[in-house]
Amino acid sequence: MMQRIEWKQGLQSCTLAVMLALAGGAGLLAAPGLAAAQSAPAPRGLPDFTELVEQVGPSVVNIRTVEKVAPRPSMNGMDEDMLEFFKRFGLPVPNVPRQQGPRRQQPEEQSRGVGSGFILSSDGFVMTNAHVVDGADEVIVTLTDKREFKARIVGADKRTDVAVVKIDATGLPAVRIGDVSRLKTGEWVMAIGSPFGLDNTVTAGIVSAKQRDTGDYLPFIQTDVAINPGNSGGPLINMRGEVVGINSQIYSRSGGFMGISFAIPIDEAMRVSEQLRTSGRVSRGRIGVQIEPVSKDVAESIGLGKAQGALVRGVESGSPAEKAGIEAGDIITRYDGKAVEKVVDLPRLVGNTKPGTRAGITVFRRGASRDLSITIAEVEPDEKVAAKALDANGKGKPATTAAQQLGLVVAELTPAQAKELKIKGGVRVVSADDAAARAGLRADDVIVALANTEVRSLKDFDAALAKADKGKPVNVLLRRGEWAQYALIRPAR
Repeated sequence: MMQRIEWKQGLQSCTLAVMLALAGGAGLLAAPGLAAAQSAPAPRGLPDFTELVEQVGPSVVNIRTVEKVAPRPSMNGMDEDMLEFFKRFGLPVPNVPRQQGPRRQQPEEQSRGVGSGFILSSDGFVMTNAHVVDGADEVIVTLTDKREFKARIVGADKRTDVAVVKIDATGLPAVRIGDVSRLKTGEWVMAIGSPFGLDNTVTAGIVSAKQRDTGDYLPFIQTDVAINPGNSGGPLINMRGEVVGINSQIYSRSGGFMGISFAIPIDEAMRVSEQLRTSGRVSRGRIGVQIEPVSKDVAESIGLGKAQGALVRGVESGSPAEKAGIEAGDIITRYDGKAVEKVVDLPRLVGNTKPGTRAGITVFRRGASRDLSITIAEVEPDEKVAAKALDANGKGKPATTAAQQLGLVVAELTPAQAKELKIKGGVRVVSADDAAARAGLRADDVIVALANTEVRSLKDFDAALAKADKGKPVNVLLRRGEWAQYALIRPAR
């Protein structure tokens, strides 16, 4: 039965083909299939990364950091761990005779971590992430030919997470820098680094998105290239063998790679590295405003149209913004000829402006746009900001150990500042880093309560912080201009 059906189908097909051929329609039968084959894109195989690895691999380095830790003091001539053993089991602590005479205890070298980097120039300048070398007493760079060098930290910028170190070597294979503007979503890219200390590991994927805003100082390149601890500071490479980014962060709920990684665009990183190599620090512009996003409802109600720009919540006294005539409630829509589409655009544009430069700025105020001129000031280094907490009258103070763990430096609030904010007291945030910065606190915020305890002075702040559970997140009520909000600071474990 099956054979007969196949024979009939074959006969019908042959008959149809003969009839079309006799009618001059053989071309019509073949044409649709042929046209479809010609219009369909040619199938592409996966790219071959072998040549790229041979080309760029020698320019990628392993970075190992070392921290010198003071030896733990001993009691009764006994090591702390042994002392804890006796205490835990309720045993009497033996009196071990101490050694006669002073004994110098040398600092112990302790490995801090492993990262990656890449050679910027043949004379030994290497780029990596700032968090790779942060706090290191010694930085050791290992090349692919297994040569090791002690590196000098030229400079590191925490805001962009870019650092430059220098090794004493010449004739090194430097990378080629790519053009990020040519990078396209969906384009193949490759990473080389040292995940979990495994040197010269190659992973590949595609560009998932560009200009990805994660709330940091820079917009990131998002990829699905496998990035893990140890890859930080390594290069993101396009198919032309050019570096287009520095692998810096991952999105993860487990601590390992989950398919989303972020790279610092190389054009932004190069701007930072040039300043680090020239002066060891990065100079950024500031105008002295507190800003927030413009909601759709607000935009429609004031006649702005679409939700765009940066809403000015407050203007610092004596700042460039105040001198230029910017007022609280203004919406900054353009800066130096560039549109401010999102609130994060403004600090990035201003930050990239050389201090002392005059720039045009457009604000939307009471239904109309106004063009103003502003002279850009310089963002003070963190150490100078922190030093301001130490005034001659003792009104400011450095962070206590507990406050440092939260990333805070605070100062006494002056009566004039309290009166302006219409509050009874509080402490002013001089600088916020690490856990405090992650919680959203920033300089000039005023803390009025901590751990559900009212704070009117530095004494209140210290007392509330001392009572707080060090192992749990700390809730903070703060004033930012006319607005009050809560923040939850999660100390690093």
